[in-house]
Amino acid sequence: MKDLLEKLSSYNIFNYLLPGVVFVAISKSLTEYNFVQEDIVIGVFLYYFIGLVISRIGSIVIEPILKWIRFVRFSEYRDYVEASSKDKLIEILSEANNMYRTFLSLFLSLSFLKVFEILSERYQCLNFISSEIGILGLLILFAFSYRKQTAYISKRVDRVKNKE
Repeated sequence: MKDLLEKLSSYNIFNYLLPGVVFVAISKSLTEYNFVQEDIVIGVFLYYFIGLVISRIGSIVIEPILKWIRFVRFSEYRDYVEASSKDKLIEILSEANNMYRTFLSLFLSLSFLKVFEILSERYQCLNFISSEIGILGLLILFAFSYRKQTAYISKRVDRVKNKE
C-alpha cells in the first residue's frame, strides 16, 4: 500500500484521492449514504475513483458552463503548451487551478447527492432506478472525458508534427 501511495503524483492526490476522501467523509455526515470502506486497499481505490468522477464532472460539466457564462477565460491551448515549456510555474499553477475546479465540483456533487436523497424519499421509484441512473451518468461522463482527452492528444500531436 505504501508503494502504491508513493507512486501517486501530487496531481493525482490533490485532484482525485483527496476530493474522493472529502466527498466520502462529508456525505456520511450530510446524508444517509455511507461510502466509507473498512478495507483500506478497497477504500483507497474507491475514494480515488470517486475523486476521479468528481474531477471529470468539473472538467466536462462545470468548466464549459463557467466558460459559457464568461466566469473564466482560457488561453489558447497552443499558447498554453508553448508558455508552459518556457515557464514551469505555469504547470504548477494549472495543477492548482484544476484542484479548485475539482473542489467546486466536489461541493456541487455533495449538493446533488443531498437533493437526490430528498427526492428519493419523496419519489420512491428513484430508489429502484438509481443504479441505472448512476451507470448511465458514468457512461456519458467518461465518453465525453475520452473525447476531450483525445482532442488534447490530437492537438499536441499536430503541434509536434507541424514543428517538424
